[in-house]
Amino acid sequence: MKYAELAGLYEKLENTSSKLAKRDAIADFLRKVPTDLIPGVTTLMTGKVFPAWSEEELGVANQLMIRAIARSVGTKPSDVSSKFRETGDLGLTAEQFAQEKKQRTLLKKELTIKHTFETMQSIARQSGPGSQDRKMNLIVALLSHAKPKEARYIVRTILQTLRVGVAEGIVRDAIAVAFKVDPKLVEAAWFLRPDYGEVARIAKESGESGLRAAKAKVGMPIIPLLAEKAPSLEAAMKAYENFVIEYKYDGMRIQIHKKDNRVALFTRRLENVTNAFPDIVKLCKKAIKENRVIMEGEAIGLNPKTGRPMPFQMLSTRIKRKHDIEKAVRQIPVQVNLFDILYLNGKTLFDMALRDRFEILKKSFVPEPGIKLVDRLLTEDPKKAEEFYRKALSDGQEGVMVKNLDALYVSGRRVAGGWLKVKPVMETLDLAIIGAAWGTGKRTGQLGSYILGCRDPTTGDFLECGMLGTGIKEKKTKPGDITLEDMTRMLRPNIISEKGGRVRIKPKIIIEVAYEEIQKSPTYSSGWALRFPRLIRLRPEKGIGDADSVQRIKHLYNIQKGKTSS
Repeated sequence: MKYAELAGLYEKLENTSSKLAKRDAIADFLRKVPTDLIPGVTTLMTGKVFPAWSEEELGVANQLMIRAIARSVGTKPSDVSSKFRETGDLGLTAEQFAQEKKQRTLLKKELTIKHTFETMQSIARQSGPGSQDRKMNLIVALLSHAKPKEARYIVRTILQTLRVGVAEGIVRDAIAVAFKVDPKLVEAAWFLRPDYGEVARIAKESGESGLRAAKAKVGMPIIPLLAEKAPSLEAAMKAYENFVIEYKYDGMRIQIHKKDNRVALFTRRLENVTNAFPDIVKLCKKAIKENRVIMEGEAIGLNPKTGRPMPFQMLSTRIKRKHDIEKAVRQIPVQVNLFDILYLNGKTLFDMALRDRFEILKKSFVPEPGIKLVDRLLTEDPKKAEEFYRKALSDGQEGVMVKNLDALYVSGRRVAGGWLKVKPVMETLDLAIIGAAWGTGKRTGQLGSYILGCRDPTTGDFLECGMLGTGIKEKKTKPGDITLEDMTRMLRPNIISEKGGRVRIKPKIIIEVAYEEIQKSPTYSSGWALRFPRLIRLRPEKGIGDADSVQRIKHLYNIQKGKTSS
């Protein structure tokens, strides 16, 4: 199957605003795709080359792509950079150079979807000395054979900036329409196996019966159950007939997968952090007795001198670390607090009540220094509950969770009747940085005045909702401080375009934001504006799919105004 056909679909999607029309166009295309290509094509529809939980990354920045485009068409990188400043889109830049290219190789061949997809995956797998040159050579090989339109979407896919307005919800519904299955079954299968390529293959081959039979798989993360916010501890305790109160740790939610002597670790956003936490892997191998198991817990950093919990901001420095890992283990030791078990020796435990899952959890491991059960309290006494809550806060944690002991585990949902979180602060927002301005004077060369973006779940796009300049330090005065230099270093590789001192940034960096008030806005594309937003912390454990949506901002606005519905 030719890549030109997929490029034609991308162009159609890019020029289509209707969600239903996009769904139907993808469904029509999927019906034509051979079964062996379904996983790859479906993944490409979302603008990705690997499932969201894969630890493999393409790792191609704009400058490398500029050099690759230049070499593929026989021009200078400076010419490509100049054109890029005009278009603001390296995909369009590559397309225009491909159109202008005068000499065509006689050996030029038509690109297939299979070859293009496999080459893109190969780009991610280059490592070690000379890996950047090998990546560039692979990109050049693709672009040298690409037609102009193909070049546009090859470049955008590799840079993870496809921008055809297709979010995962549209892909889910397209799979349902293409193979005549219930979209709820598609989503349910995805919660257990978060790879729409795999889910589409199951739907095509086995229909609804196959989707119903989909089970969790050790080594592939499960979309976790999410908690709702309670206005107070008293309200949370009144919500359930039978409940338990647990610490809400200021740490990293972690999903532990163990199969025989192999352990894999995933964050809440499904990021594979196994290599970054060899100490947790060692603990799990020693403490977990079962051969095949999936558990959930919260990992917190401990001060190696005092044993007191460290702020999550300190632990987060370990999540992305690829070098000096043993040094990080010594500097920021961890404690794992287990609170749930989801899978045991071939059986998914979602349909069991929390009280029963917890009993199984207790029997499935032996506590060791560094790994234990969550701090929890069974009580209906408001005074004891309040004391427990205050102790959690004095221990440096965020608050408490109030969990319904009768609740089943519902993957991927904030479910009424499941878990409630109680914190002493106003509900914050997790937002993406989608733009910034270059500083002047002593801030020359540094990015500041960051444009915040909330997620539109329909299209996957990010919409402006505020401008942040508070909470970032000029100089680091204590551990955990985030400086302008830190932000610039993180954001610079994600710059998409630049004009008049302002830059547009690919949504990748997620931050937690506090604010004074939410207001309606006629100027920001979301229709909402945060008044006096300030940075609380970076959220490296979260991906763009975890960013708060425009509907969430509207919901918080209505709560703020004393309304009961959004």
